Amino acid sequence: MIIDNSGLNGVTSDLAHLDESGEKLGFVRWQWDYYRATYDLKLEDSASKQVYFLRINTRAVEGKLEQPHAILSIEAVYIGRATFPHGMEYESPVPQQILNTATQRLQDLTKLLA
Repeated sequence: MIIDNSGLNGVTSDLAHLDESGEKLGFVRWQWDYYRATYDLKLEDSASKQVYFLRINTRAVEGKLEQPHAILSIEAVYIGRATFPHGMEYESPVPQQILNTATQRLQDLTKLLA
């Protein structure tokens, strides 16, 4: 599920600040190459025992990712359910408590990046 109203689409930040701000909220920079990075936040639904990931896609608009001063732009924010062994499924409904947590973390990240 794409989260269109995250307030983060188009926000820019240097890599070091985005890494630091994301870590404070539990985001981990997982997939990355020289020009793109994905930040993931693992969210677990205790009722269904399902795992969801709030994912933020970024792209370098200045520099390369190995440089802490590289400038990244947030391109998309979405959430999906983890599937075995390493997949993500984005079409199924997401429980409201998971959406509430995701929304709060996105608001917190927006404040940290402002």
